[in-house]
Amino acid sequence: MSRRRLDSRSGLSAGLLGETQTPISSEPLESAYEVTGELGRGKFAVVKRCMEKTTGKVFAAKFLRKRRRGRDCRAEVIHEMAVLEMARNNPRVVNLYGAHETDHDVVLVLEYAAGGEIFDHCVSEELLPEAQITRLIRQTLEGVHHLHQSNLVHLDLKPQNILLTSLAPPGDIKIVDFGLARRLGTAGELREILGTPEYVAPEVLNYEPITTATDLWSVGVIAYMLVTGESPFAGDDKQETYLNVSQVNVDYSREAFSRVSELAVDFIRKLLVKAPEDRPSAAECLSHPWLWYQPLCLSPEPVAIRSVRERSCGTKWAAPLEDKENFLDSPHAHAKRSRLDEETSAAGDGDF
Repeated sequence: MSRRRLDSRSGLSAGLLGETQTPISSEPLESAYEVTGELGRGKFAVVKRCMEKTTGKVFAAKFLRKRRRGRDCRAEVIHEMAVLEMARNNPRVVNLYGAHETDHDVVLVLEYAAGGEIFDHCVSEELLPEAQITRLIRQTLEGVHHLHQSNLVHLDLKPQNILLTSLAPPGDIKIVDFGLARRLGTAGELREILGTPEYVAPEVLNYEPITTATDLWSVGVIAYMLVTGESPFAGDDKQETYLNVSQVNVDYSREAFSRVSELAVDFIRKLLVKAPEDRPSAAECLSHPWLWYQPLCLSPEPVAIRSVRERSCGTKWAAPLEDKENFLDSPHAHAKRSRLDEETSAAGDGDF
């Protein structure tokens, strides 16, 4: 089975965009920018902090390898640029400012988000107050809604791909890493096995059609992690993680949600449902009362502090699952589970 279903009209994989408006300079990045340090690293990409020499303005330079696993992936880099261009008017998406090309890489010059990943708040000793969490989720949904209005789906929403413009207090969110994003409606139904296992929706694992509801599942996972500090579906191995997702095994116990409002639980429950058609849209989510009325934010109780034993292991959540063993006994399992892991490691482009 091929890794992606091809659009026979364009030669591109279904959902991929083939043109970009941003000029790609053949001049070395160093001719215009001073590279000042590394911000993140993935299997096929490195993100570095850089400063424009003429203005002193700081950017993030994302070095994307053009050749991966022995094949030419330049078209996929062009696709990522085209998606960023389509999202240019979306204030919740990182901006693309330019591009440079070398023999081995295409370098995207992107808006710099100084506050790091919201993932850091998921594994911190102190949980954010719900009033802060609802603001972050509300802004994430605003960004997702804007993408969905353009028939774009991100397909790799996770705390590592949502950045903050400042650290303390937490700034506004910026969604990054559009390497797995797709445009719906360009070649019929979109069915692909891609994403990060702990955040991927059941329909992806089951090789069912991908819709905008697929992103909303991931928003539910992110909300769960921010309010509890735990990953809802992470198992001790891939088999357990896949089964937890497929069976929607979520812990809503009083112990897990001891300091979480009932409105938060209701919001998460509405998103973490197996049938995509039963999930609310991003616009519908934005009308949920949890995002606008938070009684706990007025409470004098201190922010919850977790012990080391109670905290989840961040590396377990973030690490790509790269080996090719297959666990689920479904008609598509042996052909597709390993491809999910392959897409995960390919998508690990590094955050900034």
